[in-house]
Amino acid sequence: MERAAKKEAVGELHEVFKTTGVAVVAHYSGLTVAQMQKLRSQMKQAGASVKVSKNRLAKIALEGTDVVGIGPLLKGPTVIATSNDPVAAPKVAMEFAKANDKFVILGGSMGKTVLNVDSVKALASLPSLDELRGKLVGLIQAPATKLAQLANAPAAKVARVIQAHASKGEAA
Repeated sequence: MERAAKKEAVGELHEVFKTTGVAVVAHYSGLTVAQMQKLRSQMKQAGASVKVSKNRLAKIALEGTDVVGIGPLLKGPTVIATSNDPVAAPKVAMEFAKANDKFVILGGSMGKTVLNVDSVKALASLPSLDELRGKLVGLIQAPATKLAQLANAPAAKVARVIQAHASKGEAA
């Protein structure tokens, strides 16, 4: 690689790292080209991206970004999955790792927080931003009567308890 090409690659990677919400680092040794293409397409569908670069160049590109903590993970043949949605890249990476045993997740970073493998799994199990928005819209669109029932239910329970105590007092 020429010096100018290296400088350009570092610049592109730096911009990606600067603007990303989450980064997941994994080993991909032993994956076929078809499997890597499948990973790239799955990531693209989820709104994430996959980068494979020389570890030395990636470490240089990490300097001055929030995800600088993933630097020590960059050893051997690594791939870096990034996304702005904190759930997209980890979710796709975990699903892909289940289907391909040669794809091994090492860890990642969400902002300045360095994630281990268990943290990446925990992020992957969360609902995505779109799913949360859908649930919120569903709650907002619930019939007004249902919302009124939910608001009145605690008051009705209190009234029943008071009525029971009053009945008990009269009987005594």
